[in-house]
Amino acid sequence: MIGAITSGPIADFIGRKGAMRVSSFVCIAGWLAIYFSEGALSLDLGRLATGYGMGIFSYVVPVFTAEIAPKELRGALTSANQLLIVIGASTFFIIGTVATWRTLALVGVIPCAVLLLGLFLIPESPRWLAKIGKHEEFEAALQKLRGKDADISQEATEIQEYIETLERLPKARLLDLFQKRYLHSVTIGVGLMVIQQFGGINAIAFYAANIFQTAGLSPSTGTISYALLQVVVTFFNIIMIDRAGRKPLLLFAATGLLLGCLLLAAAFFLKTYGLALESVPALTLAGVLVYIGSFSSGMGATPWVLMSEIFPINIKGVGGSLTTLVNWFGAWAISYTFNFLETWSSYGTFLLYAAVNILGIVFITTVVPETKGRTLEEIQATMNM
Repeated sequence: MIGAITSGPIADFIGRKGAMRVSSFVCIAGWLAIYFSEGALSLDLGRLATGYGMGIFSYVVPVFTAEIAPKELRGALTSANQLLIVIGASTFFIIGTVATWRTLALVGVIPCAVLLLGLFLIPESPRWLAKIGKHEEFEAALQKLRGKDADISQEATEIQEYIETLERLPKARLLDLFQKRYLHSVTIGVGLMVIQQFGGINAIAFYAANIFQTAGLSPSTGTISYALLQVVVTFFNIIMIDRAGRKPLLLFAATGLLLGCLLLAAAFFLKTYGLALESVPALTLAGVLVYIGSFSSGMGATPWVLMSEIFPINIKGVGGSLTTLVNWFGAWAISYTFNFLETWSSYGTFLLYAAVNILGIVFITTVVPETKGRTLEEIQATMNM
Protein backbone atom coordinates (compact mmCIF):
# COMPACT_ATOMS: atom_id res chain seq x y z
CA MET A 1 0.00 0.00 0.00
CA ILE A 2 2.89 2.39 0.72
CA GLY A 3 4.36 1.57 -2.69
CA ALA A 4 1.00 2.31 -4.29
CA ILE A 5 0.78 5.74 -2.64
CA THR A 6 4.22 6.77 -3.91
CA SER A 7 4.15 4.99 -7.29
CA GLY A 8 2.40 7.74 -9.25
CA PRO A 9 4.55 10.67 -8.03
CA ILE A 10 7.76 8.65 -8.56
CA ALA A 11 6.73 7.64 -12.11
CA ASP A 12 5.79 11.25 -12.91
CA PHE A 13 9.00 12.71 -11.44
CA ILE A 14 11.72 10.35 -12.71
CA GLY A 15 9.84 8.63 -15.53
CA ARG A 16 8.37 5.19 -16.04
CA LYS A 17 11.78 3.57 -16.54
CA GLY A 18 13.14 5.40 -13.51
CA ALA A 19 10.31 4.10 -11.33
CA MET A 20 10.97 0.54 -12.53
CA ARG A 21 14.66 0.93 -11.70
CA VAL A 22 13.84 2.12 -8.19
CA SER A 23 11.43 -0.76 -7.71
CA SER A 24 13.99 -3.31 -8.97
CA PHE A 25 16.68 -2.07 -6.58
CA VAL A 26 14.26 -2.10 -3.64
CA CYS A 27 13.08 -5.63 -4.47
CA ILE A 28 16.67 -6.90 -4.83
CA ALA A 29 17.53 -5.38 -1.44
CA GLY A 30 14.44 -7.02 0.04
CA TRP A 31 15.19 -10.49 -1.34
CA LEU A 32 18.78 -10.30 -0.15
CA ALA A 33 17.63 -9.21 3.33
CA ILE A 34 15.40 -12.29 3.43
CA TYR A 35 18.16 -14.59 2.13
CA PHE A 36 20.73 -13.42 4.70
CA SER A 37 18.27 -13.00 7.58
CA GLU A 38 19.16 -14.37 11.00
CA GLY A 39 16.03 -13.23 12.79
CA ALA A 40 12.53 -11.81 12.46
CA LEU A 41 13.58 -8.17 11.98
CA SER A 42 15.51 -8.71 8.74
CA LEU A 43 12.72 -10.99 7.44
CA ASP A 44 10.17 -8.27 8.14
CA LEU A 45 12.33 -5.57 6.54
CA GLY A 46 12.86 -7.79 3.50
CA ARG A 47 9.12 -8.39 3.12
CA LEU A 48 8.46 -4.66 3.58
CA ALA A 49 10.96 -3.86 0.81
CA THR A 50 9.62 -6.44 -1.66
CA GLY A 51 6.05 -5.36 -0.88
CA TYR A 52 6.96 -1.71 -1.48
CA GLY A 53 8.64 -2.59 -4.77
CA MET A 54 5.62 -4.59 -5.93
CA GLY A 55 3.33 -1.68 -5.03
CA ILE A 56 5.28 0.49 -7.50
CA PHE A 57 5.48 -2.22 -10.18
CA SER A 58 1.74 -2.89 -10.06
CA TYR A 59 1.06 0.72 -11.12
CA VAL A 60 3.96 1.62 -13.40
CA VAL A 61 4.12 -1.53 -15.55
CA PRO A 62 0.55 -1.37 -16.98
CA VAL A 63 0.84 2.43 -17.36
CA PHE A 64 4.16 2.20 -19.21
CA THR A 65 2.84 -0.61 -21.42
CA ALA A 66 -0.34 1.32 -22.31
CA GLU A 67 1.68 4.45 -23.13
CA ILE A 68 4.06 2.70 -25.54
CA ALA A 69 1.58 0.33 -27.23
CA PRO A 70 -0.27 1.02 -30.52
CA LYS A 71 -4.03 1.21 -29.88
CA GLU A 72 -4.83 -2.09 -31.65
CA LEU A 73 -2.44 -4.02 -29.37
CA ARG A 74 -2.76 -2.03 -26.14
CA GLY A 75 -5.19 -4.39 -24.42
CA ALA A 76 -3.22 -7.53 -25.28
CA LEU A 77 0.15 -6.08 -24.30
CA THR A 78 -1.16 -4.69 -20.99
CA SER A 79 -2.85 -8.02 -20.24
CA ALA A 80 0.44 -9.82 -20.92
CA ASN A 81 1.62 -8.32 -17.63
CA GLN A 82 -1.01 -10.37 -15.79
CA LEU A 83 -0.05 -13.51 -17.73
CA LEU A 84 3.58 -13.13 -16.67
CA ILE A 85 2.49 -12.53 -13.07
CA VAL A 86 0.57 -15.81 -12.93
CA ILE A 87 3.38 -17.66 -14.73
CA GLY A 88 5.83 -16.26 -12.19
CA ALA A 89 3.60 -17.22 -9.26
CA SER A 90 3.05 -20.72 -10.66
CA THR A 91 6.79 -21.14 -11.24
CA PHE A 92 7.51 -20.21 -7.63
CA PHE A 93 4.83 -22.66 -6.44
CA ILE A 94 6.66 -25.42 -8.35
CA ILE A 95 10.17 -24.38 -7.24
CA GLY A 96 8.88 -24.09 -3.68
CA THR A 97 8.06 -27.80 -3.59
CA VAL A 98 11.74 -28.71 -3.93
CA ALA A 99 13.68 -25.63 -2.73
CA THR A 100 14.11 -23.96 0.67
CA TRP A 101 12.73 -20.50 1.36
CA ARG A 102 16.25 -19.03 1.31
CA THR A 103 16.79 -20.44 -2.18
CA LEU A 104 13.43 -19.01 -3.26
CA ALA A 105 14.51 -15.58 -2.03
CA LEU A 106 17.70 -15.82 -4.07
CA VAL A 107 15.74 -16.87 -7.15
CA GLY A 108 13.61 -13.75 -6.65
CA VAL A 109 16.66 -11.59 -7.35
CA ILE A 110 16.99 -12.96 -10.91
CA PRO A 111 13.96 -11.32 -12.63
CA CYS A 112 14.77 -8.00 -10.93
CA ALA A 113 18.34 -8.13 -12.27
CA VAL A 114 17.10 -9.07 -15.75
CA LEU A 115 14.74 -6.09 -15.71
CA LEU A 116 17.52 -3.69 -14.66
CA LEU A 117 19.61 -4.81 -17.64
CA GLY A 118 16.63 -4.83 -20.02
CA LEU A 119 15.74 -1.22 -19.19
CA PHE A 120 18.94 -0.10 -20.93
CA LEU A 121 17.59 -1.53 -24.21
CA ILE A 122 14.11 0.01 -24.33
CA PRO A 123 12.93 3.62 -24.83
CA GLU A 124 11.16 5.74 -22.22
CA SER A 125 7.42 6.36 -22.56
CA PRO A 126 6.97 8.88 -25.40
CA ARG A 127 3.95 10.41 -23.66
CA TRP A 128 5.95 11.07 -20.49
CA LEU A 129 8.81 12.58 -22.53
CA ALA A 130 6.32 14.87 -24.31
CA LYS A 131 4.78 15.84 -20.97
CA ILE A 132 8.12 17.04 -19.55
CA GLY A 133 9.01 18.91 -22.76
CA LYS A 134 11.71 16.61 -24.19
CA HIS A 135 10.41 16.85 -27.76
CA GLU A 136 13.41 15.36 -29.60
CA GLU A 137 13.58 12.39 -27.22
CA PHE A 138 9.79 12.01 -27.53
CA GLU A 139 9.92 11.66 -31.33
CA ALA A 140 12.98 9.39 -31.20
CA ALA A 141 11.29 7.08 -28.65
CA LEU A 142 8.04 6.94 -30.64
CA GLN A 143 9.95 6.21 -33.87
CA LYS A 144 11.91 3.42 -32.21
CA LEU A 145 8.71 1.87 -30.85
CA ARG A 146 6.84 2.03 -34.17
CA GLY A 147 9.78 1.04 -36.39
CA LYS A 148 12.34 3.12 -38.28
CA ASP A 149 10.24 3.23 -41.50
CA ALA A 150 6.90 3.99 -39.83
CA ASP A 151 5.18 7.34 -40.33
CA ILE A 152 4.66 8.68 -36.80
CA SER A 153 3.67 12.23 -37.74
CA GLN A 154 -0.07 11.90 -37.10
CA GLU A 155 0.31 10.01 -33.83
CA ALA A 156 3.01 12.42 -32.61
CA THR A 157 0.82 15.43 -33.44
CA GLU A 158 -2.18 13.97 -31.59
CA ILE A 159 -0.10 13.26 -28.49
CA GLN A 160 1.53 16.69 -28.52
CA GLU A 161 -1.75 18.55 -29.00
CA TYR A 162 -3.47 16.63 -26.22
CA ILE A 163 -0.60 17.18 -23.79
CA GLU A 164 -0.47 20.88 -24.64
CA THR A 165 -4.17 21.10 -23.78
CA LEU A 166 -3.62 19.33 -20.47
CA GLU A 167 -0.58 21.45 -19.61
CA ARG A 168 -2.83 24.52 -19.46
CA LEU A 169 -4.54 22.91 -16.48
CA PRO A 170 -3.05 23.30 -12.97
CA LYS A 171 -0.89 20.49 -11.58
CA ALA A 172 -3.16 17.83 -10.17
CA ARG A 173 -3.40 17.02 -6.48
CA LEU A 174 -5.29 14.19 -4.80
CA LEU A 175 -8.35 16.34 -4.06
CA ASP A 176 -8.50 17.36 -7.73
CA LEU A 177 -9.53 13.80 -8.59
CA PHE A 178 -12.95 14.56 -7.14
CA GLN A 179 -13.64 17.40 -9.53
CA LYS A 180 -16.62 16.75 -11.77
CA ARG A 181 -14.47 16.42 -14.91
CA TYR A 182 -12.45 13.52 -13.44
CA LEU A 183 -15.12 11.82 -11.33
CA HIS A 184 -16.10 9.33 -14.04
CA SER A 185 -12.50 8.11 -14.40
CA VAL A 186 -12.01 7.87 -10.63
CA THR A 187 -15.30 6.01 -10.16
CA ILE A 188 -14.37 3.44 -12.80
CA GLY A 189 -10.80 2.95 -11.56
CA VAL A 190 -11.71 2.65 -7.87
CA GLY A 191 -14.90 0.68 -8.53
CA LEU A 192 -13.17 -2.00 -10.60
CA MET A 193 -10.42 -2.44 -7.99
CA VAL A 194 -13.05 -2.82 -5.25
CA ILE A 195 -14.89 -5.46 -7.30
CA GLN A 196 -11.65 -7.25 -8.19
CA GLN A 197 -10.46 -7.57 -4.58
CA PHE A 198 -13.63 -7.65 -2.45
CA GLY A 199 -15.07 -10.33 -4.72
CA GLY A 200 -12.81 -12.71 -2.77
CA ILE A 201 -9.83 -13.43 -5.03
CA ASN A 202 -7.14 -13.32 -2.35
CA ALA A 203 -9.19 -15.43 0.04
CA ILE A 204 -9.33 -18.18 -2.57
CA ALA A 205 -5.79 -17.61 -3.90
CA PHE A 206 -4.00 -17.54 -0.53
CA TYR A 207 -6.13 -20.20 1.17
CA ALA A 208 -6.72 -22.55 -1.78
CA ALA A 209 -4.80 -25.40 -0.14
CA ASN A 210 -6.79 -24.95 3.10
CA ILE A 211 -10.08 -24.84 1.17
CA PHE A 212 -9.23 -28.07 -0.69
CA GLN A 213 -8.10 -29.78 2.52
CA THR A 214 -11.23 -28.73 4.43
CA ALA A 215 -13.36 -30.17 1.62
CA GLY A 216 -11.47 -33.47 1.70
CA LEU A 217 -9.36 -32.95 -1.43
CA SER A 218 -5.61 -33.32 -1.92
CA PRO A 219 -4.15 -29.78 -1.48
CA SER A 220 -1.32 -30.43 -3.95
CA THR A 221 -3.65 -31.74 -6.67
CA GLY A 222 -6.03 -28.83 -6.24
CA THR A 223 -3.26 -26.21 -6.18
CA ILE A 224 -1.54 -27.58 -9.31
CA SER A 225 -4.89 -27.62 -11.16
CA TYR A 226 -5.49 -24.05 -10.00
CA ALA A 227 -2.05 -22.84 -11.19
CA LEU A 228 -2.27 -24.50 -14.62
CA LEU A 229 -5.81 -23.23 -15.27
CA GLN A 230 -4.80 -19.69 -14.27
CA VAL A 231 -1.97 -19.60 -16.84
CA VAL A 232 -4.05 -21.08 -19.69
CA VAL A 233 -7.07 -18.80 -19.18
CA THR A 234 -4.98 -15.66 -18.71
CA PHE A 235 -3.39 -16.41 -22.10
CA PHE A 236 -6.93 -16.62 -23.52
CA ASN A 237 -7.59 -13.14 -22.07
CA ILE A 238 -4.65 -11.69 -24.02
CA ILE A 239 -6.04 -13.06 -27.29
CA MET A 240 -9.58 -11.85 -26.66
CA ILE A 241 -9.25 -8.44 -24.99
CA ASP A 242 -8.65 -6.51 -28.23
CA ARG A 243 -11.21 -8.61 -30.11
CA ALA A 244 -14.13 -9.02 -27.72
CA GLY A 245 -13.42 -5.78 -25.86
CA ARG A 246 -12.93 -4.87 -22.21
CA LYS A 247 -16.57 -4.71 -21.10
CA PRO A 248 -17.74 -8.13 -22.40
CA LEU A 249 -14.74 -9.83 -20.75
CA LEU A 250 -15.46 -8.09 -17.44
CA LEU A 251 -19.13 -9.14 -17.56
CA PHE A 252 -18.21 -12.72 -18.46
CA ALA A 253 -15.67 -12.83 -15.63
CA ALA A 254 -18.00 -11.31 -13.01
CA THR A 255 -20.74 -13.80 -13.92
CA GLY A 256 -18.27 -16.68 -13.58
CA LEU A 257 -17.02 -15.34 -10.23
CA LEU A 258 -20.61 -15.28 -8.99
CA LEU A 259 -21.14 -18.89 -10.10
CA GLY A 260 -17.85 -20.00 -8.49
CA CYS A 261 -18.82 -18.38 -5.17
CA LEU A 262 -22.27 -20.02 -5.25
CA LEU A 263 -20.73 -23.45 -5.93
CA LEU A 264 -18.34 -23.00 -2.98
CA ALA A 265 -21.17 -21.75 -0.76
CA ALA A 266 -23.24 -24.82 -1.71
CA ALA A 267 -20.31 -27.17 -1.00
CA PHE A 268 -19.67 -25.78 2.48
CA PHE A 269 -23.40 -25.57 3.26
CA LEU A 270 -23.67 -29.31 2.56
CA LYS A 271 -20.55 -29.99 4.64
CA THR A 272 -21.78 -27.87 7.57
CA TYR A 273 -25.12 -29.69 7.76
CA GLY A 274 -23.83 -33.16 6.82
CA LEU A 275 -25.81 -33.38 3.58
CA ALA A 276 -24.64 -35.24 0.44
CA LEU A 277 -21.08 -35.28 1.76
CA GLU A 278 -19.83 -37.35 -1.18
CA SER A 279 -20.50 -34.38 -3.50
CA VAL A 280 -18.59 -31.79 -1.39
CA PRO A 281 -15.07 -32.40 -2.85
CA ALA A 282 -16.31 -32.24 -6.46
CA LEU A 283 -18.36 -29.09 -5.78
CA THR A 284 -15.39 -27.45 -4.05
CA LEU A 285 -12.98 -28.24 -6.87
CA ALA A 286 -15.51 -27.04 -9.45
CA GLY A 287 -16.15 -23.85 -7.48
CA VAL A 288 -12.46 -22.95 -7.12
CA LEU A 289 -11.65 -23.74 -10.75
CA VAL A 290 -14.69 -21.86 -12.10
CA TYR A 291 -13.77 -18.90 -9.88
CA ILE A 292 -10.09 -18.85 -10.85
CA GLY A 293 -10.84 -19.46 -14.52
CA SER A 294 -13.33 -16.59 -14.54
CA PHE A 295 -10.99 -14.25 -12.67
CA SER A 296 -8.16 -15.01 -15.08
CA SER A 297 -10.44 -14.57 -18.12
CA GLY A 298 -11.13 -10.91 -17.39
CA MET A 299 -11.19 -9.67 -13.81
CA GLY A 300 -7.45 -10.16 -13.23
CA ALA A 301 -5.97 -8.11 -16.07
CA THR A 302 -8.78 -5.95 -17.45
CA PRO A 303 -9.16 -3.53 -14.49
CA TRP A 304 -5.43 -2.76 -14.81
CA VAL A 305 -5.82 -2.23 -18.56
CA LEU A 306 -8.66 0.23 -17.97
CA MET A 307 -6.78 1.94 -15.14
CA SER A 308 -3.92 2.61 -17.57
CA GLU A 309 -6.33 4.02 -20.18
CA ILE A 310 -8.87 6.21 -18.41
CA PHE A 311 -6.77 8.85 -16.61
CA PRO A 312 -5.43 11.91 -18.50
CA ILE A 313 -1.67 12.21 -18.20
CA ASN A 314 -1.90 15.28 -15.95
CA ILE A 315 -3.70 13.25 -13.23
CA LYS A 316 -2.39 9.80 -14.12
CA GLY A 317 0.08 9.85 -11.22
CA VAL A 318 -2.38 10.66 -8.43
CA GLY A 319 -5.22 8.74 -10.10
CA GLY A 320 -3.11 5.64 -10.57
CA SER A 321 -1.78 5.87 -7.00
CA LEU A 322 -5.30 6.04 -5.60
CA THR A 323 -6.63 3.07 -7.59
CA THR A 324 -3.52 0.98 -6.84
CA LEU A 325 -3.82 1.84 -3.14
CA VAL A 326 -7.48 0.72 -3.16
CA ASN A 327 -6.40 -2.53 -4.84
CA TRP A 328 -3.72 -3.37 -2.27
CA PHE A 329 -5.93 -2.29 0.64
CA GLY A 330 -8.58 -4.69 -0.66
CA ALA A 331 -5.99 -7.46 -1.01
CA TRP A 332 -4.95 -6.94 2.63
CA ALA A 333 -8.51 -6.65 3.96
CA ILE A 334 -9.75 -9.84 2.27
CA SER A 335 -6.62 -11.83 3.19
CA TYR A 336 -6.83 -10.66 6.81
CA THR A 337 -10.55 -11.24 7.34
CA PHE A 338 -11.00 -14.58 5.57
CA ASN A 339 -10.13 -16.77 8.58
CA PHE A 340 -12.46 -14.78 10.83
CA LEU A 341 -15.29 -14.95 8.31
CA GLU A 342 -14.79 -18.67 7.77
CA THR A 343 -15.00 -19.23 11.53
CA TRP A 344 -18.27 -17.27 11.54
CA SER A 345 -19.75 -19.20 8.57
CA SER A 346 -17.87 -21.02 5.82
CA TYR A 347 -20.76 -20.92 3.33
CA GLY A 348 -21.83 -17.43 4.46
CA THR A 349 -18.35 -16.12 3.58
CA PHE A 350 -18.74 -17.17 -0.06
CA LEU A 351 -22.27 -15.77 -0.17
CA LEU A 352 -20.82 -12.38 0.88
CA TYR A 353 -18.31 -12.59 -1.98
CA ALA A 354 -21.16 -13.58 -4.31
CA ALA A 355 -23.08 -10.45 -3.29
CA VAL A 356 -20.06 -8.28 -4.17
CA ASN A 357 -19.89 -9.92 -7.60
CA ILE A 358 -23.60 -9.25 -8.20
CA LEU A 359 -22.94 -5.57 -7.48
CA GLY A 360 -19.94 -5.85 -9.83
CA ILE A 361 -22.14 -7.03 -12.69
CA VAL A 362 -24.46 -4.04 -12.15
CA PHE A 363 -21.51 -1.62 -11.94
CA ILE A 364 -19.82 -2.92 -15.11
CA THR A 365 -23.11 -2.85 -17.04
CA THR A 366 -24.05 0.70 -16.06
CA VAL A 367 -20.77 2.59 -15.48
CA VAL A 368 -17.82 1.05 -17.36
CA PRO A 369 -17.30 2.21 -20.99
CA GLU A 370 -15.77 0.22 -23.85
CA THR A 371 -12.27 1.47 -24.76
CA LYS A 372 -11.27 -1.09 -27.41
CA GLY A 373 -9.71 0.34 -30.58
CA ARG A 374 -9.46 3.95 -29.37
CA THR A 375 -6.34 6.00 -28.66
CA LEU A 376 -5.62 7.08 -25.09
CA GLU A 377 -6.32 10.66 -26.11
CA GLU A 378 -9.74 9.75 -27.56
CA ILE A 379 -10.71 7.77 -24.45
CA GLN A 380 -9.68 10.49 -22.03
CA ALA A 381 -11.24 13.31 -24.06
CA THR A 382 -14.68 11.64 -24.03
CA MET A 383 -14.54 10.68 -20.34
CA ASN A 384 -13.18 13.85 -18.80
CA MET A 385 -15.21 16.60 -20.37
